[in-house]
Amino acid sequence: MSSRIAVLPGDGIGPEIIAQAVRVLEALDLGLEFTEAPVGGAAYAAQGHPLPPSTLDLARHSDAVLFGAVGDWKYDHLERSLRPEQAVLGLRKALGLFANLRPAILYPELANASSLKPEVVSGLDILIVRELTGDIYFGQPRGVRTVSDGPLAGERQGFDTMHYAESEVRRIAHVAFQAADKRSRKLCSVDKANVLETSQFWRDIVIDVAREYPQVELSHMYVDNAAMQLVREPKAFDVVVTGNLFGDILSDEAAMLTGSIGMLPSASLNASKQGLYEPSHGSAPDIAGKNVANPLATILSAAMMLRYSLNQAPAADRIEAAVQSVLARGLRTSDIYEAGTTQVSTSEMGDAVLQALE
Repeated sequence: MSSRIAVLPGDGIGPEIIAQAVRVLEALDLGLEFTEAPVGGAAYAAQGHPLPPSTLDLARHSDAVLFGAVGDWKYDHLERSLRPEQAVLGLRKALGLFANLRPAILYPELANASSLKPEVVSGLDILIVRELTGDIYFGQPRGVRTVSDGPLAGERQGFDTMHYAESEVRRIAHVAFQAADKRSRKLCSVDKANVLETSQFWRDIVIDVAREYPQVELSHMYVDNAAMQLVREPKAFDVVVTGNLFGDILSDEAAMLTGSIGMLPSASLNASKQGLYEPSHGSAPDIAGKNVANPLATILSAAMMLRYSLNQAPAADRIEAAVQSVLARGLRTSDIYEAGTTQVSTSEMGDAVLQALE
């Protein structure tokens, strides 16, 4: 049976990078069925909502979602519920995509492109496991209110709520422990337990789950220290598990260790392994339509889709090997270009990956 893929290009550079990923997937001749739909600002412009019912229905009835990027400055005036970024949050919640996997791998060819010295970062291979449907991003109540009493009485006050249920922490902890068991059997749980009750609760549950994985070495680190250690000694990490807010920040920090956020794929999975696959970068509207964006994170996200949702690991291996082959040839988009390499466009990078697949 063929697999159904919902293709949601989105805004900015989204259509350009998604096009290259689809080309690569089609070249593998796996019998995939692609159906495209609008999302984000493009969907708002066409249908008045960043996540129209038809797009959400397509995503729900697909085996996986290949997602580009959303966001554009021209929509900043809209109320929050109608902004392009709400499409991502809506898909995560509707599909139950609670586990976000973000690998940060430094290819040897890009060691000089990293923000750190090569001797500090060479050989980097980190997997950040981020809980994706809880925490302060989804907590209620939230909003803006007027303080009724105390020293700030009469002032307007913004507020959000951070919370996690035990089942939410347990399921992401199991994902992280299982991932660590397949790698170096080292898991670092990142929290802020010295300040936040939510984080102490998180830590207690992770420790309890650890009893089921005695072969995995569990450590804990406060998020501020983790941010520092990612820069100071990044190769000390293997698998990191953390909450939604901290994971959002740390995964972007880890991205810069790899040379460019344009190299970072991601997978967001639910309990049945249905997933949404997208590059970790944004829509970059300032370079949209210029054919200069790096499509490799999107192409590598397609490889993750094959591995995690479609049970096509050999095909995923082929894509990843092709990407490394292209880098070894010295081909670079502008974000990873350096003297002595060859600068190519978005479509030319896609051409090179297709050639390497052969």
